[in-house]
Amino acid sequence: MSTRKGPFRLVTVNTAPERAKRLIGRLITELQDDYEIIHVDNCSSIDEVVPKVTEHKPNVLFSASMWSAEEVEQIHSLAKSIVPDIKLHAIPTGLQVERGPDAIVEYLVEKVPPLLDS
Repeated sequence: MSTRKGPFRLVTVNTAPERAKRLIGRLITELQDDYEIIHVDNCSSIDEVVPKVTEHKPNVLFSASMWSAEEVEQIHSLAKSIVPDIKLHAIPTGLQVERGPDAIVEYLVEKVPPLLDS
């Protein structure tokens, strides 16, 4: 029997906090047998990244699909400036709009375990 990995404290950066909470809730449920993930907070804007990462010191940060490549770079660099070994992941720009919430959850279920194991 393998032991669950974690806990991983996750901060999301998403302009739709309720959607972030719902989708991450589904991800946590999908991965709960192997990983303990705690969604500690969401940043609704880039301006919230520094204060919330400073407050929560998360292990993991996901930026949502509404951010451009430049914005993602800024978000990730701000997070790394506070928690240098933070694990970062950017959901591909436009994925939510193009394929909907189920596609986001499927995508994360595939991508998150290797990220957490790295």
